[in-house]
Amino acid sequence: MIVSTKGRYALRVMVGLALRGSEDYIPLKEIAEAEDISLKYLESIMSSLSKGGLVDAVHGKGGGYRLRKKPEEYTIGSILKVTEGGLAAVSCTSQGAAACSRTECCQAKPMWERLDRMIDDFFEGITLADLLQEGKK
Repeated sequence: MIVSTKGRYALRVMVGLALRGSEDYIPLKEIAEAEDISLKYLESIMSSLSKGGLVDAVHGKGGGYRLRKKPEEYTIGSILKVTEGGLAAVSCTSQGAAACSRTECCQAKPMWERLDRMIDDFFEGITLADLLQEGKK
């Protein structure tokens, strides 16, 4: 599994928002400058995070983005699933995958499913707060 630029940038943004606290709305332009992400690309990322229920968005003067919950309530898995569409290692085990004609006789499928569970358990076992703590070390 390779996490895309969108997923990696979304994690950076979420960490940045967590560091700023949950009270103030941070303008998109300010986030883009702080994270060195193009404004256009960041709009796409923030749209995904907002639609996924991870951030609050307010448009207009005084608007911007902020976390919807406390950092300890976000798992890295939840952020990556919103931005990546899932965490499956291979396409045949991903949510909504087209039926494979070999699924019934595939000797490797149980291994891929086990890997998917390991990946999910790993990312669901780390919170945004954990990343903040590790960054302080």
